[in-house]
Amino acid sequence: MIGPEDVHRAAMAGAVGVALVTDAHGSTPCEAGRTMLIWPDRTEGTIGGGTVEQEVIGSVRALLATPGPPQTLDFALNADLDQCCGGRLRVALAVCGPAEGAVHHPGQPFALWQGGPSLKATPGVRPVHVYGAGHVGTALVNALGPLPFDTLWIDERADLLAAANVATEVTPLPEAIANTAPANTAHVILTHSHALDLEIVAAVLTRPHAFCGLIGSATKAALFRRRLAERGVSGAAIARLTCPIGLPGLRDRRPAVIAASVAAQLLMLEDLPSGAEERT
Repeated sequence: MIGPEDVHRAAMAGAVGVALVTDAHGSTPCEAGRTMLIWPDRTEGTIGGGTVEQEVIGSVRALLATPGPPQTLDFALNADLDQCCGGRLRVALAVCGPAEGAVHHPGQPFALWQGGPSLKATPGVRPVHVYGAGHVGTALVNALGPLPFDTLWIDERADLLAAANVATEVTPLPEAIANTAPANTAHVILTHSHALDLEIVAAVLTRPHAFCGLIGSATKAALFRRRLAERGVSGAAIARLTCPIGLPGLRDRRPAVIAASVAAQLLMLEDLPSGAEERT
């Protein structure tokens, strides 16, 4: 999502059109706060697509071509716009440049114009730790890259992490990374070694976490649960292990399919208090 710092960087580089959804009521394709950056030849971000977005892009490009005062557009999402949502959107439009960017303070909202609506900081994204750089790990990291996650890819083989589109950590002790992860982290474990998988799972389950997913079969899950119990891991903690991973009922085992399934599973996670049990 586009945040205040994105608008600041774009404005400092030259004139850029900004479209900010200031109000969203009823059934709408996006929420208040969604933002687009618009130039004469390209865009970044989206406010939901469709006719509304096309009208917004056209209006902003008109402002870029012929400078004028900021605008606010109201849209009723009905048949007149080839929409059937029934909701309403209000979108603020402005052209921002170095003058607007210069008064922005890092970490603060970005005002589209003096006294006008402000773009606030985007919500924090969930940390996701992916352990393993095999075929599924690579596919999963590629799937998570453009999604609203703060992904860390962990493996001991630096050459396999070299082309990553996310942050990486080269280490022979991935369980040590698990031990220092934030409490809202989702962990996905799919290394080349079952023994290493077990060490990581044990580290994750014995501290606060949002999700602990392990690639494998029902047989592997049963074996791991038994070995975790032998280590003294509590039954409540062991119950939070998700294995197999991915959406239920999907039998296709191609790496890209597994990755898409796990990415969808992670998107569906709820925000939980530290140490809380997930609802099932």
